[in-house]
Amino acid sequence: MALSSHLQMVLVLILAFCSIWGSLAYERPKARETISVPLDDDADGLTPQQVHVSIVGSDKMRVTWITDDDAPSTVEYGTSSGQYPYSATGSSSTYSYLLYRSGHIHDVVIGPLNPNTVYYYRCSSNPAREFSLKTPPLNLPLKFAVIGDLGQTGWTESTLQHLAAWSHDMLLLPGDLSYADYAQKSWDSFGRLVEPLASSRPWMVTQGNHEIEKLPLMTSFKAYNARWRMPYDVSSSDSNLYYSFDVAGGVIHVLMLGSYADFGPGSSQYNWLQSDLAKIDRARTPWVVALIHAPWYNTNEDHQGEGEEMRQAMEESLYGARVDVVFAGHVHAYERFTRVYDNKKDDCAPVHITIGDGGNKEGLAKDYMEPQPDISLFREASFGHGRFEVMNETHARWTWHRNDDDEAVVGDQVWLTTLASNPACNKKK
Repeated sequence: MALSSHLQMVLVLILAFCSIWGSLAYERPKARETISVPLDDDADGLTPQQVHVSIVGSDKMRVTWITDDDAPSTVEYGTSSGQYPYSATGSSSTYSYLLYRSGHIHDVVIGPLNPNTVYYYRCSSNPAREFSLKTPPLNLPLKFAVIGDLGQTGWTESTLQHLAAWSHDMLLLPGDLSYADYAQKSWDSFGRLVEPLASSRPWMVTQGNHEIEKLPLMTSFKAYNARWRMPYDVSSSDSNLYYSFDVAGGVIHVLMLGSYADFGPGSSQYNWLQSDLAKIDRARTPWVVALIHAPWYNTNEDHQGEGEEMRQAMEESLYGARVDVVFAGHVHAYERFTRVYDNKKDDCAPVHITIGDGGNKEGLAKDYMEPQPDISLFREASFGHGRFEVMNETHARWTWHRNDDDEAVVGDQVWLTTLASNPACNKKK
């Protein structure tokens, strides 16, 4: 009996040591200073800046940039550096926000473009800066980078550096881009910060709460809508706050939903979603992915229940359509759930993933509910980014990369199978 008690005490000490050692082995990163990216020293009022691209339909791209002074809204492009046999013309606009007046925001759609091809281009016929972009492939595999709550801090820089080192095809961002929070010059800084990546691969974004920027007598989302126009009209949406698009020849359908646009039954977004989902043919489109900002499932103490109203309004629709994955942001941490519907495990429901850890200025959300619910499979408060690689029509690999001492370290990884390939789920419908 004494020996048994002694052994129990030894085991307790060993377990306690392992727990302490584990916590010491990985220390949660601290927040880093907010950064501001100025205009290049050699730039003038006609220099294109804040260049970013997004897809429009199956074979076109929107090029958006800003010039301080009025300049032609033209893009010249071709498949060889310095040679631009094609050109397209668009339009420009400006907006005012209190005492701030934006530069000229240019919007030009180029194409038709060949898939999986590098194009070189210049904006406003300005010879000082040449950019290049790569169009997404027509066939699988296709690689998505996924980051939320990006901001403008030292951790943001680290995340962008990790993404630059990975050859991805497209970036998905579920809201909270610049964290300008009414300070409009921070939108300009953000555009310069992300330009090296956003000008070379399509960035597809949806809004977060930090994009609202509502003031009396002023409309919400003024800067966001002016600077980050998405192809909402191509998917028959009436708002830049929610839309959808296809990639890889229609094999993947992506829903970009608006957590801060009306979403209840009878609303424009709700009606649009029903129409959009009804058009999906899962025999042709085996993968369906959705992005929201406020997560519907969350075991972190921060932002508890903030996505619940939207979940009650829209979850049944996504479940019925057999959406495979739902990406969210808002909570400044990483969490992956099992397939879940109505707060219970369900093999025919989406996998929910919170990826709100891109590098925001507010720091990490470190406090979780205990004990960990069984629907939550992995959670960690660290900055990082995600990689969603759709390998074929049935399988995809999801990897979360933690920013550990500025190194992109794999923190979580799982293989996913599309629900379209699960006979049991098709029968349930």
